[in-house]
Amino acid sequence: MFSRSCLALVLLGLAAALALLAIPQAPAQAQPAIPDTPAGRTFKAWLEAFNSGDHAQMDTYFHKYDPGKPVDNEMQFRSMTGGFDLVQIVKSEPLRLEFLIKERSSETTAVGKLEVKDGDPAQVASFGLRAIPAGTKLSDLNFKIDAATRTRVIDGTITQLNEFYVFPETAKKMGEAVKARQKKGEYDSITDGDAFAKVLTDNFQEVSHDKHLRVNFSPAPMPERPDGPPNADERARYRKDMERMNCGFDKVEILSGNVGYLKFRFFADPEVCGPTAVAAMNFLANVDAIIFDLRENGGGDPKMIAFISTYLFSEPTHLNDLWERKGDATHQYWTLPYVPGKRLDGKPAYVLTSKQTFSGAEEFSYNLKNLKRATIIGETTGGGAHPVSGHRIDDHFMIGVPFARAINPISKTNWEGTGVEPDVKVPAADALATAQRLAAEKLVSK
Repeated sequence: MFSRSCLALVLLGLAAALALLAIPQAPAQAQPAIPDTPAGRTFKAWLEAFNSGDHAQMDTYFHKYDPGKPVDNEMQFRSMTGGFDLVQIVKSEPLRLEFLIKERSSETTAVGKLEVKDGDPAQVASFGLRAIPAGTKLSDLNFKIDAATRTRVIDGTITQLNEFYVFPETAKKMGEAVKARQKKGEYDSITDGDAFAKVLTDNFQEVSHDKHLRVNFSPAPMPERPDGPPNADERARYRKDMERMNCGFDKVEILSGNVGYLKFRFFADPEVCGPTAVAAMNFLANVDAIIFDLRENGGGDPKMIAFISTYLFSEPTHLNDLWERKGDATHQYWTLPYVPGKRLDGKPAYVLTSKQTFSGAEEFSYNLKNLKRATIIGETTGGGAHPVSGHRIDDHFMIGVPFARAINPISKTNWEGTGVEPDVKVPAADALATAQRLAAEKLVSK
């Protein structure tokens, strides 16, 4: 079940891709000139590639300016938005650009920030888009932080870490490290909220090495979210977002040799997205083998992990446990007694992974690997095994705190910091072809 804080993190994390909210727009006018600077030239290249909708052009852009970023994710985003029109250049520096863009498929607007590395070409150091909530004044987007804000945020994040972080001693060390940096004045010159959130995230992660731990900033005031389940409006918003993204399911098809193929980018809440998962699995009900493509899957809800996993087993199967520090409670996750449609128990299963495979996608892979139910093919995964809850610090900052850890019932440990090692290690780009070859060999030998 989603708590308010977890839902807030989900919506915040997906904001750039699926939460662009409408605000009144000015009459259409000519596109502003893009500065002829390193940052400006990189931004222009991105905008042209993105708006082209051409996979090859997008791939060329990423190879040149932003290596390692999944092209398919950007293509999915492009299909949702229809591209962007540049509304305004807010701020321009040689290696930094702030801008406003409008989604072509709707009356929705976002603010973006791009920082590039000095070089030729000027490759992306950081790039982010943020929704502009309805009613937000553009002046609100220029929110600057002062010394009092920095102190409040540092103290607030440390308080939340000390109370909730899964490893108390690590929480203490993180707090001490950041306080020492604060005492030396390392944060004194930072007035940009995004920059401050990133620096704190980096400094906390330098101690914890926990990729789930993040400090987040919003220039527009964030509503207070009391503990408890999300309200009706929040659930409706989540449902609408999931429908817009087809619950993360990108492709389901039957490959040659009657091998099923299912690609999805996250594990959504089954209360909302269960029917989409059922439709996908029922489409593949009569395949002789199945391939799950998680190379661009960033994780999600453990209940959906259990839901999809159930199709691979005929008997009740213990998948994973989550131990929570607060309350010293352990929650078990098993396959379900019932799922609609035929199960694929006994059919060969393959899971494709990459360096981008993370969190819940790693759990799915790790569970099946330890149960010897699937062959993992591709690259070692990202290494994040700690579920997160969101905690509001003030009107503009929140922190995602890993509050629990996975404990596999077979290995008695998890993949935190190490990732899931594939059974067949190949570059991610070669994983599908490898899985198809192995499936064909397996089926022929039967």
